[in-house]
Amino acid sequence: MAAGQTMAWASLLYVFPALLLRWEQSLGWSKTLLTIAISLALLMSACFSPLAGRMIDRGRGAVLMAGSCCLGGVAIFLLSQVVVPWHFMALSAIVGCAMAGCLYEPCFSLVTRAYGADAKSSIITITLIAGFASTISFPAAHWLADIYGWRIAVNVCGIVAITVAAPLLWVGATRLEAAADVSRVNASQAVQFRRLLTPRFVLLAVAFALLAVVHGATLHHLIPILVERGLALHQAVLIASIIGPMQVFGRIVIMAMDKRTTNDFVAVCCFIALAMAMMLLLATHWIDALALPFVVLFGSGYGIVSVIRPLIAREILGSDAFGSKSGLLALFYLLGSAVSPFFGAVVWSVGGYQSLLGCLLIFVVIGLTLYRTARRVNG
Repeated sequence: MAAGQTMAWASLLYVFPALLLRWEQSLGWSKTLLTIAISLALLMSACFSPLAGRMIDRGRGAVLMAGSCCLGGVAIFLLSQVVVPWHFMALSAIVGCAMAGCLYEPCFSLVTRAYGADAKSSIITITLIAGFASTISFPAAHWLADIYGWRIAVNVCGIVAITVAAPLLWVGATRLEAAADVSRVNASQAVQFRRLLTPRFVLLAVAFALLAVVHGATLHHLIPILVERGLALHQAVLIASIIGPMQVFGRIVIMAMDKRTTNDFVAVCCFIALAMAMMLLLATHWIDALALPFVVLFGSGYGIVSVIRPLIAREILGSDAFGSKSGLLALFYLLGSAVSPFFGAVVWSVGGYQSLLGCLLIFVVIGLTLYRTARRVNG
């Protein structure tokens, strides 16, 4: 599952920010248009996440993950043929539908449903390996596009998703389904979504959705931000590539501290790390060397979020019908991811990247406040 997640993230999601500047230069389309397509993909992923959660509650995780990855691979492969914007939009939407069924959200739902309170170590193991996805995708896409052009680069990504990622996800999900307690697979656990929308649920969902906005807007605009600061393109690509190892670093830290910290303490540290990262990226306007400590905090902080989010959800919301709960949480979270690239482009067009980073810093502070409130509120 860890290897499959690595290849799926590298070939289906990270290819978009990795090739954003290439598409802008080659196709002559605006950055705003391209980020709308990325937002559309994430929006479709959000819309289909509740359905994916219900399929997991019904014990169909293996079909869901492998089939979704194949669908996404075909759509990525066909991106090489686009000549008009609506083709790009349509294929991006299909990729988004596929991501709902094969990336972290369904993966962690499967792991949590299979292992319950003991899921933490398995989730950390998966994310330790899958954290290298951006390290693979950014340099590989950059190198392939330099030598063969971006169209061949997306062809390679599509082939990898179909022939490598999908079979790995099938094997991993099949084994997780076999390990799951039968009582957790019972379809009768599925509940109506309106019954899940308690005040505690909404506070938690919005808190993590704001982190998704912060992460998505920063990630999708990171290379242009750093180039604007005066870094060369290859330097910006290198900084972006370090995000993956820093995610792994953060997860190693919480693994080492597992017995001495609570999930609540780790979650608060994630918010603080991302707030500090935004302040450092703001300061790169004057001192570009601060890009390095920025990427350490940003990568490690957000890397821990990926691990702690399903664990916090189980603590606060309970384990019954966890696939449905996780799917609905993912709807909020991925809506945040969906609006983030376009939000970033709009704020950039109005006030520049300094204004964008200031907004993202405020979002982190609001998110932390909502999370702490979710911990205290009843219902």
